[in-house]
Amino acid sequence: MFEALFQTFEEPETGVALTARLAALREELARRRLTGFIVPRADQQQNEYVPPSEERLAWLTGFTGSAGLAIVLPQQAAIFVDGRYTLQAGKQVDGKAWTVESLIEPPPENWLTGHLQSGDRVGFDPWLHTTAAAERFAAACAKAGAELVPVETNPLDSVWTERPLPPLGAVSIHGAELSGEAEAEKLDRIRKEIERLGVEALVLSDSHNVAWTFNIRGADVSHTPLPLSYAVVPRSGRPTIFIDSRKLSNLTRDHLEQSAEVAEPDGLAIRLTELAQSGAAIALDSATAADALTRLIQGTGGKPVRGADPVSLLKAAKNGVEIEGTRRAHRRDAVALARFLAYIDREAPKGSLTEIDAVEALESFRRDTGALKDVSFPTISGTGPNGAIVHYRVTRKSNRRIMPGDLLLIDSGAQYQDGTTDVTRTIAVGAATDEMRDRFTRVLRGHLAIARALFPDGTTGAQLDTLARQFLWQAGIDFEHGTGHGVGSYLSVHEGPARISKLGTTPLKRGMILSNEPGYYKTDAFGIRIENLELVVAKDIAGAEKPMNGFEALTLAPIDRRLIDVNMLTADERAWLDAYHARVREAVRAALDEPDQLWLDQATAPL
Repeated sequence: MFEALFQTFEEPETGVALTARLAALREELARRRLTGFIVPRADQQQNEYVPPSEERLAWLTGFTGSAGLAIVLPQQAAIFVDGRYTLQAGKQVDGKAWTVESLIEPPPENWLTGHLQSGDRVGFDPWLHTTAAAERFAAACAKAGAELVPVETNPLDSVWTERPLPPLGAVSIHGAELSGEAEAEKLDRIRKEIERLGVEALVLSDSHNVAWTFNIRGADVSHTPLPLSYAVVPRSGRPTIFIDSRKLSNLTRDHLEQSAEVAEPDGLAIRLTELAQSGAAIALDSATAADALTRLIQGTGGKPVRGADPVSLLKAAKNGVEIEGTRRAHRRDAVALARFLAYIDREAPKGSLTEIDAVEALESFRRDTGALKDVSFPTISGTGPNGAIVHYRVTRKSNRRIMPGDLLLIDSGAQYQDGTTDVTRTIAVGAATDEMRDRFTRVLRGHLAIARALFPDGTTGAQLDTLARQFLWQAGIDFEHGTGHGVGSYLSVHEGPARISKLGTTPLKRGMILSNEPGYYKTDAFGIRIENLELVVAKDIAGAEKPMNGFEALTLAPIDRRLIDVNMLTADERAWLDAYHARVREAVRAALDEPDQLWLDQATAPL
């Protein structure tokens, strides 16, 4: 009935192919007189989604998560993942060839020190690591009397004989009717930040920031309309954007040339060398700038100044046009979500649907809007024990039938030209157990605590994070991911620098959009997550002595009332949820057919 256009469900390669690749890499390392090699899940700009030509970690190990790292030594090999991917990595990699280790605590550097001997030489590709990461690995090697060696060409690429070509996605213009601000105005704001930093130029190594600054979008990676590119913005004079000209039409080139010089990617090294030879201080983004850039600037007489790219914070606070566009996108998305949830409620209890069926159906309903550009990430559709894998991605091999008694966790999003969405709902298929309802209600109360929060201007995400966990903690349980991440405007669904997490140190500003997604995961049993996107807005509080903020829920989708233990809610929590469901009903009902309207009326009825 439905067909997914943007997602595939194939299992990553396993077995003999991966064993041969690991052996081939070890042979190449020996030929280069390297003891080992570090393989990050990264491209030159530390993007979350990378083109197929940059999926080195997946090609070598079979692990397909968005964060990870491998270290290959002559007799040992380890893959390092965070808590989101522990279960997934255990299922995807060959346990005879690889050990699965922590990416966070203890970090990979500890493992490396413990497995090296004096005189060992460990290679790394300086284009795939930030300088901070390179420094950590260098220190770890030094502890063991070993050496970290930058390589000119990546040895893994030498054995990846069928490596795909780099992408050449066409660049498009993201006009003022969508961006809300002309390039000249953005560049004026950026130059003020360059002056504040006291540097001669700023390197935009994050393609998202290049796209935002010059009001363009691209098609180089899946799920994010990203034009892989760099830019150098000097304190005075015209900036230069470095991008493969084959991606540009005459129209997009003319657009870029109104505010910048346009050069090929290999021109970046030439431009930085020119600046560095004059002794210039050049700002680099510590989160995305490759160590190779630091080495180039230092090696030619310049002064690299590492820190946060100021463009990231400028981009994170959306203007009025972007906010209205995002509201439109969410209202549009809400209709697709309501149709999908009604469909699942009708069909899933029959026991004939699978996880892939759910993915294909939701994507189809979004395509029916006529505005879908892509899904904003691979849809997570996990039922029963698969729902307990935080970043589960269904394949034809893992595909599970949705059965009565299951919880179906579906985490999905859409890219529309006027906004990016991300929403998670957990759905009861048939009767839920008391344990499921208890856990769901605790997650819901944490979600509501964030949604209803009032906080002084300047509050950080770390200060709010505890609100989402408090009811889980009361039962001695927790979740191993952040409570929320920033979201872009027809850009990355995972946008920094703001986030709601234990590590969220960036103050939340009005106009920022963040997710609110506490969860609970019982291994081999079920998973629960409830996610809305929230807009930081001003709150007028009588008698307030400080400017106060709160959240406006952008996502408009019913929360499964059947999973709520109403007796666990306070009167204020019930009132908020009833008011939210009334908003959903008002925004969506007129766009549905009669059967779906009747479903919506029941799904959004007052508690």
